[in-house]
Amino acid sequence: MTAPGVGTGGPAQHRVDALEHAFGPLDAPDNPCGAAALLEADAACATLPAAEHVLDAQDFNAEFVPVELGGRLDRMDVLGRVLRPVFRRDASLGFGYGLNCFFAAAPVWTAGDGRQRRQVARTLLEGRRVAVARHGVAHGNDFVRDEFTVAALPDGRLLLDGEKTGMANAARAASLVIFARDVGAAGGGGDGRGHTVLLVDRDALPADRVVDLGRRTTTGMRSAEFGGLRVTECPVPREAVVGAPGGGYELSLRSSLVIRGLIPSIVLAGADTALRTAAAFADRPRADGRSSLDVQHVRDVLTGAFLDLLLIDCLALVATRALHLLPGQVSAYAATAAYLAPKLAAECMDEMSAVLGEASFAGDGAYGMFEKQLRDLPVTSMGHAGSAGRQVSILPQLPFFARYSWFADAEPPADLFRPDLGLPPLDLSRPSLLGDGDPLAATLLALTDELESAGPPSPAGDTGLLRFLTRAFAGELDSLRKSFRDTPIGDRQALASPHCMALADRYSVVLAAASCLGVWRQQLAAAAAEEAADPFLADPAWVSAALYRLCRRLGLPLPDRPVTAEERVLAEVLRRLRGGRGYDLYGSRLA
Repeated sequence: MTAPGVGTGGPAQHRVDALEHAFGPLDAPDNPCGAAALLEADAACATLPAAEHVLDAQDFNAEFVPVELGGRLDRMDVLGRVLRPVFRRDASLGFGYGLNCFFAAAPVWTAGDGRQRRQVARTLLEGRRVAVARHGVAHGNDFVRDEFTVAALPDGRLLLDGEKTGMANAARAASLVIFARDVGAAGGGGDGRGHTVLLVDRDALPADRVVDLGRRTTTGMRSAEFGGLRVTECPVPREAVVGAPGGGYELSLRSSLVIRGLIPSIVLAGADTALRTAAAFADRPRADGRSSLDVQHVRDVLTGAFLDLLLIDCLALVATRALHLLPGQVSAYAATAAYLAPKLAAECMDEMSAVLGEASFAGDGAYGMFEKQLRDLPVTSMGHAGSAGRQVSILPQLPFFARYSWFADAEPPADLFRPDLGLPPLDLSRPSLLGDGDPLAATLLALTDELESAGPPSPAGDTGLLRFLTRAFAGELDSLRKSFRDTPIGDRQALASPHCMALADRYSVVLAAASCLGVWRQQLAAAAAEEAADPFLADPAWVSAALYRLCRRLGLPLPDRPVTAEERVLAEVLRRLRGGRGYDLYGSRLA
């Protein structure tokens, strides 16, 4: 029997379970929220009404509203978990119904005054939508390049002008959060500096000044309503400004610290469905009594995909809990999670496509959900500035870490890796845009030292391979230190080289390894103390196989493949498939 996973008790798990079972079994043909209905709605580029009714009944928007304003948002790791039952079924539903509303609300939760926070909370708790119009950035996506402008009027009001396409819920939103280029501000250019954020009541705008630009079709997330608005010389009150006038650039960065930690959860959820589809395909018996699992490559793909999902969830756990526990260091972790998780998910889904063969192109039937998730993933993870923007957020911090943090910082609190433990209140005014240390890297070094000196007791087997792998990652961190310690802090020109971008990619892989090691060590400690622990996660097999996969990604010298460890991981893939459990750290029971 599959163990229930970590952090599976308490109110958070009850909310996850309630939402999962309200949707019902994904593969039930008569389920109005099942795969057949979702695929039919997707083909029609329409939202599935039955699925939205489920979210209405569950007061899903309350998940995006802080508890002090009447909602349920008090922990970012819990929000990531609650999103998964929705995104496991339909990214269009999850993004269009609620997550985009949270993306829009994040600047208001971060810097809005009491009246603005109450306005957005009321809008969401009444089941209405909030949409966001982001500014264009030089390294961003063409899909979100156009923008609004704002200028001061002699009577103290502001004049809003311009247009924006590619806005989710543009036509349905009751409130709009607009990043507008302030034409009167110093630095009011296209890089985001000199922008002002406005909170606007859509119904209060003069009807003759606002035009809906119509819906924009996409290959992925076809049911989501991406549209646009044109606003022509429309006066808005000065009270619409969120935070400081001209402070939109910093506010965008601050709100991204909150948003980025959720990216791993939403891409993981879609990849979970894809892995379940591929595993069921491989596990099906054939007329000759054999199955695709008899092929080594198929076993390798399923094992690797599950390891990638565990890696993604370790990043999700660290990035969300660090907002509470390490606000001064969370910046690099949030950017790394949002950068690396979509890459891992996309790569493992490509590999699974080869297992499914022509079935991966099915638009309906048993394998249609795989094709849908494959199409949805690029749009789901695109974000405002995309992959390059996340790398750009990481890079300026690395010279500082190389000089003052790596091989010097203390470890983070153990609570960072324990989703079953509570967290300090969420205070979005505390996270720093640039980290003042890198304690997560210290976890890697501490585990290296522990394993070198015989390490923690392991009831599940030898940790010799894990000792080798942690040494390899400690060596990689030392190489990064040597590469960056002579780079002047703040020298953006030096950091803009392709070589430095590649080093930032390698750093993200080191952090993924450290996250996995932290999760494994805490599960092992909980098992030794006879506390609630998942025997699979306390076993060194999965973390050894995961780190081996990451080492191979970096091109580091490796010993022979950990065949025994990979066999244990594959066995867990099949146990969770047959037992109806999720492919993440929690292993929650599916409907």
